[in-house]
Amino acid sequence: MTRPDATHELAALSTTELAALAEDAPPALLLPVGSTEAHGPHLPLATDVIIARETARRAAAALADRDRTALVLPPLAYAVTEFVAAHPGTISVRAATVRTLIEEIVRSLFGQGFPLVVLVNGHVEPEHARMLKHVARDVTAAGEGTLLFPDQRLPPTVERLGEEFGRGGGHAGGYETSLVLAARPELVDDAARAALRPNLVDIGARLRDGARDAAEAGGPDAWFGDPAGATAEEGERLYDVLAGMVVDAVLAAAAAEDSE
Repeated sequence: MTRPDATHELAALSTTELAALAEDAPPALLLPVGSTEAHGPHLPLATDVIIARETARRAAAALADRDRTALVLPPLAYAVTEFVAAHPGTISVRAATVRTLIEEIVRSLFGQGFPLVVLVNGHVEPEHARMLKHVARDVTAAGEGTLLFPDQRLPPTVERLGEEFGRGGGHAGGYETSLVLAARPELVDDAARAALRPNLVDIGARLRDGARDAAEAGGPDAWFGDPAGATAEEGERLYDVLAGMVVDAVLAAAAAEDSE
């Protein structure tokens, strides 16, 4: 049987290789979902996509170690990003538009005989995350296949991701900076982040109090938390948590399927 290459990427395979790979059992498909948006003066606009794709890649490798094949789909790089829409390079797309795109991608895959798709999300803007929760529920309820959304904002994962993330202050802070340092360190401006003093804001609380964007929430330069305190070692730990969450979701879905 043809095996996926080291990247575990579906798009790296030919259609013949993919058909051979799925001959015995169709692989789980992991769809990284991110955004293109400002992440302070020190992180790339692609931060959320980098995190989602790297999480999916590591989850696929971990599943392969358990004799479960998973393939990483080409990522979605656009989302609703109104929180930092004022900053150059941020591309904001209506949540309903992204939902329609996800529905069409997933139903196309279901129609080809791939029954399980997992949304691996790197963008936690509230409207976006709510949309992912709802689209996973509604697509699965339609009965064509299973669409999962493992949500890192929920227990037990949220506690393991650290105080900054749990507080809602992780945008371009120590949490995201550590993850990018572990995956794409060449894209982090170390001089810029070293100059940033901690901006310890509870973004969720500010939004509930009426803040409409990052500036009103206390982050006029589109960053919060403690970027200067980030490390690649912490990024590795965080990827273990995030990838483990995805692996657990896939294995639970497989167990449920086997029990039917």
